[in-house]
Amino acid sequence: MSCRGKLVVHVAENGHSYRLECNECNLVEAVQKLIELMCGISINDQLLFCSDLKLESKRPLSDYKVPSDEREVFLFNKARMRSHSPHPAPEQVEFVNIPDDPPLPSSSHYPHPLDDASDPALKALPSYERQFIYHFQYGDAIFSRTTAKFETCKRLLQEQKVQERALEIARGNLDRLYKVIHQNYYTGFVKCYSRLHHNHTNLLANFGRDIEKLRSIKLPPPLQSAQIKCLLDFVKEENLHKSWEECSSSHKQYENKVSVFNLDFIDLKSSAEHILSDKPSFVIEDLELSIKDHQCCINEQKSIMQALSKDVDTVKKLVEDCLSSQMSSSLRPHDAVSALGPMYDSHEKSYLPKMLSCEREISSLLDSCRDKKNKMNTFVHVFMQKIAHVQGTIKDLCCKFSVLQEALKQLNIQFEQLKVLHGIGPAYRSCLSEVVKRKAEKKIYMAKAEQLVEKLASERDAEVRRREEFLKVHSAYIPRDILASMGLFDIPNPCIAHIAPFDSNLLDIGFSGLERYAPESSLGLSSKSKKHASLRSSLSISNDDSRADEVEGSVEFPEKYDYQEFLEGSELVEIGSTSKMEIENAKLKAELASKIALICSMSVELDYESLDDSKLDSILKNAADKTTEALHLKDEYEKHLQLMLKMKQMECESYQKRIHELEHKLSDQYMRGCQLSADKHVPNFVVSTTKTYNNQSEVLGVGEVHMHPTVKEFSCASTPLKSVITDEHDKPQEGLDDNMMDTSSMINCQLDSSMLDLHCDTGRLCSEGNKTASFPDSVMALGTSNMTISMSHPPDVPSCETAILPGMDAKVSDRVVMELQNSLAEKSSQLCNAETKNQELIDKVSKMGRELDINRKILGESQMKCAHLKNCLHEAREEAQSYLCAAERRASEYGALCIPSIKMHGLFESLRRCVSSVGMAAISDSLCALAQSLASESDDEGCAEFRECIQILADKVGLLSRQHTQLLERSSKAEDENEQLIKELVEKELVNTLYLNHQLENQVPRLCLCCTVSFRISL
Repeated sequence: MSCRGKLVVHVAENGHSYRLECNECNLVEAVQKLIELMCGISINDQLLFCSDLKLESKRPLSDYKVPSDEREVFLFNKARMRSHSPHPAPEQVEFVNIPDDPPLPSSSHYPHPLDDASDPALKALPSYERQFIYHFQYGDAIFSRTTAKFETCKRLLQEQKVQERALEIARGNLDRLYKVIHQNYYTGFVKCYSRLHHNHTNLLANFGRDIEKLRSIKLPPPLQSAQIKCLLDFVKEENLHKSWEECSSSHKQYENKVSVFNLDFIDLKSSAEHILSDKPSFVIEDLELSIKDHQCCINEQKSIMQALSKDVDTVKKLVEDCLSSQMSSSLRPHDAVSALGPMYDSHEKSYLPKMLSCEREISSLLDSCRDKKNKMNTFVHVFMQKIAHVQGTIKDLCCKFSVLQEALKQLNIQFEQLKVLHGIGPAYRSCLSEVVKRKAEKKIYMAKAEQLVEKLASERDAEVRRREEFLKVHSAYIPRDILASMGLFDIPNPCIAHIAPFDSNLLDIGFSGLERYAPESSLGLSSKSKKHASLRSSLSISNDDSRADEVEGSVEFPEKYDYQEFLEGSELVEIGSTSKMEIENAKLKAELASKIALICSMSVELDYESLDDSKLDSILKNAADKTTEALHLKDEYEKHLQLMLKMKQMECESYQKRIHELEHKLSDQYMRGCQLSADKHVPNFVVSTTKTYNNQSEVLGVGEVHMHPTVKEFSCASTPLKSVITDEHDKPQEGLDDNMMDTSSMINCQLDSSMLDLHCDTGRLCSEGNKTASFPDSVMALGTSNMTISMSHPPDVPSCETAILPGMDAKVSDRVVMELQNSLAEKSSQLCNAETKNQELIDKVSKMGRELDINRKILGESQMKCAHLKNCLHEAREEAQSYLCAAERRASEYGALCIPSIKMHGLFESLRRCVSSVGMAAISDSLCALAQSLASESDDEGCAEFRECIQILADKVGLLSRQHTQLLERSSKAEDENEQLIKELVEKELVNTLYLNHQLENQVPRLCLCCTVSFRISL
């Protein structure tokens, strides 16, 4: 169900708001038509925004979640955003239904019955009534005007707030548009251009150097031809010079275009930042506070109007009372008139002037609001024009940017030939490194194939030996033709590993040839990249898998060099005819060649000069951290392996103890079984063995063998002790794990073979018809070394021809002859097979002889290397011995110096304690005691000298102590004498003073007498 509501539309240019009745299913176009009818703005000039979204004409309002009380739509007029559009007209304020000031009251216009009253007091009451009514009407007119002006101020404030929100919408739209072009276009373009510009500049600057280097590097003789002698011959030099000139010209032209584009973008950036930071010259919050402050004027006018209304009611009541002669005796007309006088004075002097003053304040507020509203309209108009101009500039820059991007692609394609020239040297060195690597890998591959062949040959030998043991045990009881029919005489064919030749066309070159024909200078490294060679090594060797992250994702390599498949067995193992040292050398060569190829690939793609020192330091630090982390993980893994090895060793020791216990038990059981076999009858053995024959496969440790019942009886008679051993051995075997089961089965197999040999001497058996037939007790032995197959007969057993009795009839003789012929044919076929196999073995022996010669040569080289290593070891031992002697000598010297130093340290410590004593006498006594203790302890030369020094020091300190005591005594005496002298001096001064006073007293009378005499004389 559709939702219907009010859609609030704010006009940005003047701040007016409209509420439209609409439905969420309505199209935006319908709303635009209503806006055109109400505002007069055409649909083509309307630009609607809801929050950050632009409203499209053909979409419904529900897509923008309007109408809603929480979302509002802002209308921008495109016509007002054009540069030539006029400024908005000043804001006009109109007041509707505002009453005018009332006319002055007069008795002629408003006559009253009391106007003709004889009493002056009664005659004054109508006059007061008319004046009070006039005051009320005049105040009401003032209040209405003031209220209308105040509401207009509020409306203007609200419109300015709407315009401020519209400006925020416009700023947000411009900010998003500017961020899109700055982040998605300009930043990525500048980064890509800076990298390519740097690479192109280096290619142009190093063009001559690259040509000279390629000309100086000669190809190996197998690769040279009539047209190709050096690396420069891979390309045409004339075309290169022409391409260099074209690239240089295009590079400069494109650089100039990018400079112009950068200047335009800088202007755009400054304009956009200026517009985004541009604000109106006044603050709307201050205006809002001012309006709130003027609310007190309206409240004061309301209170005055209430007072005027009350006074009007009072005077009307007095007049009505006078007319109705209801005036009380206590309230006379004169009293009423005297009470209305002060009220009138308050109207004229207080109420009405206050209302006029409030009106003037509200009028000044309205003027201020109208002025600020006009300023806001002008600011919005100019602001929107600036935004339109900046948006047009952004669109133009987007078009220029697309053109520059396409031109940059074409310029990069144009530089491809120079890139090829720059990358020939590294690619050539990488190819030669790949040749060296493949040669080493081929050697490892062939060694592994040989190892696989030898492993299969050993397994084949084990299987052949097992089959021989099986035939040795059972051929005494089962005829050979039956065994042959069963196919039990076949043996596994030898494994012949045939590897199709590969990498036969590889160039015959090693690391010396690599450095000769493709030196490191072929990489075209600059001085700065050479300075940071450690960076390349750390990036390539320490962490191959994360080298792209180490260089901040600036390089992507299509191929990942991973040679762990060739280095799985890190330990030195000998593979076939290849020695351990050769295998390790091959592995190291393959790894070194792979690292060289990796460095070459990185040198083509990675430009170390584009990285500043801070980035290089950070990359080196990251490489060092990862190396440290890898070493730490290696140590942890080594500890883990050592712990696992200890656990396995403990487990093996427990298994060995268990095996020894089982061996003792089995040997005891075997001895008991032998003792029992001497006492019991053979049929009992047959019966017991027949019962337990089903367990023979477990005792022997081989697969189940199906035999004829008669053969079972003979085999059971030949092995009478297996049941006893097997029955008692199955009990302890239940508590063992799988590994112990395999070990016990191997032991049982050995015991069974030894027990079977005890009963292999039985050559003849008697049948039920008392007929005897001789069976040869021969055993066909198959050589375990695959060299020969031999068949032997015991000398004490007669052949089949001599076994025929003289009295045998013809039928029996014919049957025997037929059997012998069949046996002969079988033996002939076996002989042919043996000859064929013998020939194969002879061929194999010859092949092994050739391999032996090769191995002898390798052995000679290894022995020479071993001799060299022994010499080095001997030199190292001699050097270590010399170092050891020097260390021992220094240790003895240190020991000789250590004891005196410790003694001196103790002596100085004792001296320090003596000196730290309080008082001069105490120090002297301590030093004397120390000297005496040293004299009693040791007579060493150093201690004697130290003791003498301490003794001298003690004497000097004692002397100084005595002198100090004497000086103290003299000082005390001098002080006493000084005090005595001071007392005497004070007494003398006192006597002198008294004497002077006495003289003065004696001279005064004399002077008086002289004066008297002189006066008299003068008279």
